[in-house]
Amino acid sequence: MSADPRAVLSRPTPAPDATVAYGDHPDQVADLRRPAGSGPARPLVVVVHGGFWRAEYDRRHTGPLATALAALGHPVAQLEYRRTGQPGGGWPGTFTDVLTGVTELPRLAAEALPGRVAPGPPVLVGHSAGGHLALYVAATAPAAVAGVLALAPVSDLAEAYRLDLDSGAVAALLGGGPDDVPERYAAADPRMLVPLRQRTVVVHGTLDRQVPVAMSRDLVAAGQAAGAEVALVELPFCEHFGLIDPESEAWPHVATGLRNLLKDH
Repeated sequence: MSADPRAVLSRPTPAPDATVAYGDHPDQVADLRRPAGSGPARPLVVVVHGGFWRAEYDRRHTGPLATALAALGHPVAQLEYRRTGQPGGGWPGTFTDVLTGVTELPRLAAEALPGRVAPGPPVLVGHSAGGHLALYVAATAPAAVAGVLALAPVSDLAEAYRLDLDSGAVAALLGGGPDDVPERYAAADPRMLVPLRQRTVVVHGTLDRQVPVAMSRDLVAAGQAAGAEVALVELPFCEHFGLIDPESEAWPHVATGLRNLLKDH
């Protein structure tokens, strides 16, 4: 692994096998990667990228993660969505985009990758802000999601606002703080949407300086207390970006987390 954990964000990867649109906006698209080998059709894995919901970060930085998942035999979709700093991004556009994309992508991917995508809802793999969006979709449209692998998710928006993560990222997403727009936090904050119905695995590095591991501990404890099937994997050697880097020490734990989600499929 590179000495700079952020190097994964710009590492070159092969071009996707196809790009499909789930809406009319240029960012309402997803890149598809065909699974390696010639095995049976498997559930779609939808990667939801992070970047604190900001326009500066797009799906391309998840190329190494998506390529590695496809190499394991999974059909993969890298979901794009409108982000803050763009027309239509933030509340509610970012949320409606991800909901629509997750709902439509199994059909679109099956058409573009014939014989490789099994019928049924996808598994979501979300990192950081993408982890938040994956948890949000799972809570809001439970029938559309088979499981969630949340990698260092921003899982408590009110706390993220209080901590001012990434200099106002949550306020930019929702249009204010919990006292300003409480109904938006009630609808969008995973911590307020416990318990999830789907099997959920949360992986978080204790060296993470972008998203505190305490958020994941609190979410998982609350979910388990409410009877949810949710597990936390803490990695004492890992910071924020190693979770999406197939060359990092964290990768075997990420791959195992996904395998556990898919063990009944």
